[in-house]
Amino acid sequence: MNWLTEYKIPIGDWSKVIFDWMKTHLSGFFDGVAYVLDNLINGIEWLLQAPPPLLMIAIFVALAWVLQRNWRICVGVALGFLFVVNQGYWKETTESLTLILASCVVCMGIGVPIGIAAAHRPRLYKAMSPILDLMQTLPTFVYLIPAIVFFGLGMVPGLIATVIFVLPAPIRLTHLGVSTTPAALTEALTAFGATKRQVLMKAELPFAFPQIMAGLNQTIMLSLSMVVIAAMVGANGLGVPVMRALQSVNAAKGFESGFVIVVVAIVLDRMLRRGNV
Repeated sequence: MNWLTEYKIPIGDWSKVIFDWMKTHLSGFFDGVAYVLDNLINGIEWLLQAPPPLLMIAIFVALAWVLQRNWRICVGVALGFLFVVNQGYWKETTESLTLILASCVVCMGIGVPIGIAAAHRPRLYKAMSPILDLMQTLPTFVYLIPAIVFFGLGMVPGLIATVIFVLPAPIRLTHLGVSTTPAALTEALTAFGATKRQVLMKAELPFAFPQIMAGLNQTIMLSLSMVVIAAMVGANGLGVPVMRALQSVNAAKGFESGFVIVVVAIVLDRMLRRGNV
């Protein structure tokens, strides 16, 4: 088998050449992206950290009531965030929520239009499927390398790595919702003179709304799962105490911060899950 390993395909060398070329010729583009994302992150972080914690908890409870109309969920949201404050992780939680919300803005802003386009163009979705599979199956640590190369350390590379990992979810679910719109409904609108835009706005998007909301839910949950990995490239949030506990082999701090992440995940899931009783 030596003949098979003697002539190794230089995947690593090709990747290095591509990264070096992009870093040399596209530095202006990456600086612009970093500037926009950095301002987005700073704005969301300010909105979450400027009000007192109890006021923000009240806002989250009110949002839970608007979304769910269920007092039990509102009580759970309040207790969950009060537990976070009690454990002394409110600042880290708001930093993680900043990363999650920024990821939602970027992923839904990109994923929903791409999902709609893919639903209307089957060949496009067929061509995209291997790329989406690669984005979801490639180890997330691999995303950190180009993120550091192009954006340095901080919240921006953490956001970029999170977006790459999360983006397939809203694309696939939006595609599913739009592509399964009953043909009879769209044909009836077309027969009455509706344009493609009107069919999209009045039939396809309303029919796909539950799937799009499921995509938002998945975006939030997957983004939260990236907070520890994002901490490896300097992103603030709940991943930082987890990393410190790992480095110092501090089981108490590790379980404490890990349990806070679980509580935040449950709270966000209950706030956004549709069909709760």
